[in-house]
Formats: sequence, C-alpha cells, structure tokens
Amino acid sequence: MSRCRIASLLIVVTLVVIEVLAAGGALAQDKGSVNPKPLPPLANPNDPKIGAKELFARKLLPSKGPAHVIGSYVKGCIGGAEQMPLNGDSWQVMRLSRNRNYGHPEMIALIKRLAAKAHKDAGWPGILVGDIGQPRGGPALSGHASHQIGLDADIWLTPMPDHRLSREEREEMSAVMMVREDRLDIDPKVFTPGHVLVLRDAAQEPAVQRIFVNAAIKKALCREAKGDRSWLSKIRPWWGHDYHFHIRMRCPAGSGECEGQPSQSEDEGCKPSDFAYWFSEGVLHPKPPPEPPKPKPPMTLAQMPAACKVVLHAPDAKP
Repeated sequence: MSRCRIASLLIVVTLVVIEVLAAGGALAQDKGSVNPKPLPPLANPNDPKIGAKELFARKLLPSKGPAHVIGSYVKGCIGGAEQMPLNGDSWQVMRLSRNRNYGHPEMIALIKRLAAKAHKDAGWPGILVGDIGQPRGGPALSGHASHQIGLDADIWLTPMPDHRLSREEREEMSAVMMVREDRLDIDPKVFTPGHVLVLRDAAQEPAVQRIFVNAAIKKALCREAKGDRSWLSKIRPWWGHDYHFHIRMRCPAGSGECEGQPSQSEDEGCKPSDFAYWFSEGVLHPKPPPEPPKPKPPMTLAQMPAACKVVLHAPDAKP
C-alpha cells in the first residue's frame, strides 16, 4: 500500500472515530435528567430544510396500528412500535428521560428472553437496558446514527444490581468500563466469564444478525469461548462499545419495506489479521485533523423513505 493511500486511510479513520465519539461513543455515560424539559414547539415544522430528528424526537408515543418497519437501520422509522416495560424480574430500563425504550415487538421479546438467560446462565440478577429507539424510530437528536427502525438495542455490560434502581440512579449511574487502559484487552477485574455467557446467549438468538463490541472484548471472547463457537461470527468489533454491546436484529419476516444488511461471513473472526486494523496505532491513538470536520447537514424528512412521513403524522397509539 502506498504512503499516500495509508495517509488517506488514517485521515478517514480519524474522522470516523471523532464522529463516533461525538455521537455517543460513551453514550452509556451520558447522564439524563430526573425532570427533563419538553422540547419547545417548532416555529415551522413544515420547513423542508428542518432536520427529521427534530420531528421524530417530538413524538412521545408510537403510531397507532401494527408493527411496521420502514427503511434501514440508519435511515428509517417504525410504525406501531412496542414499549419495553421499565421493570421486569430480570431487567431494568436506564436513562428514562431519553424516551428511547421502544422497538419492534420481536426486539422487545428478544430482550426479555436475554434477560432471563442472563439470570439463569450467568447468575446475574438481570440486565440493564439502554437505548432501543424512539417511539416512531427515526433519527435521534443525539447519540446514534442507527437505532431508527426498532431493530437495534444497547445492553449495558454492567450487570443489573440486585435491587430496584431509583429514578435518580437510572439517570446518573455510570456504566463500567470493560476495556483495559491500553485498549488492547479487557480489564479482568470487571469483565468476567458471565459476560462471555451473556454475549453468547445474545448471539445464539436466530433473529440476531450482528452484535457490536469493542475489539478488546471480541479478542477476549475468542480466547474464552468454549464448545460450539459458531456464535462468534456474529460478534463484530466497532468503535465506542466499551461499556455496552449493541444487538442488531434481521428484518422480521414479511417486512417488505425493511432494508437489512447483507449476511456476514460465518468465520469466527478470531485470526490475528482480523484484529490488525483495530489494534493499529492509527485506530488506537488517532491524531486529530488539522481542522475540525464540518458538521454534516441533518437528514430531512424528504430524504427518508416516503412512508416515514405517514408514520410521523399517524394518530398516537393509546399510552
């Protein structure tokens, strides 16, 4: 590879890392508010230049009707989303002020199953559920590029405590960093065999297509996984997943307007060459560009699938 090509690649890596971190690489650490203020009304909600995120963030309830996925993980919406209950025998939802605990009914059911398995297999009291999606999906005001169609969910790598968290704790409690300070491996003081079992349980769900984790966590899974290791193929390194893992489901059966991703290789992804990029100097310690990148203009409603406009303006489902 030429020096020019390497330099160009490192610039791209730097910009991507900065964008990911700015968009919520440590999203589980971002604190919420016990008394969130409602967003002010838009002066001109019909302005074609207004960001779609401003419109979808102001919808506090799902649309009425059956679940309906439209578009892709990074450009889409969901009608008829289901709310994840705030509490269960083996789960608690965090950061309630974000109002992002809505998803496709199959995703909600999957999270409940995973919570029960985490209790049974790993001995955790349960799991802490982070962001799923907004009531009608769509782009969010902060944090994510994805999580737009109710098929993405963040699960904290911090086990659920053995007591009911207060509202204050749900907004202010920080997730535990699982990656060693040098970024080359997990921190063995906090990353346990139970984490391996929970990630395995999530990856063995047939409807799950990908799970995103920090590369150091993937490295630990490759080292520690026993028996059937086929589930490792679903675990993918990605930036910003030091505190939580990100579940991504396939498009549900019959969702003709859902734009999924191609299936990935069934290879375990555990070869040294699979980690070379992630543990390279340019990725571990990216240098800031000479000038900060200019923010991209927000995606507008016109740039989204046409059916998302229908979802946006549909009647509210009953609370």
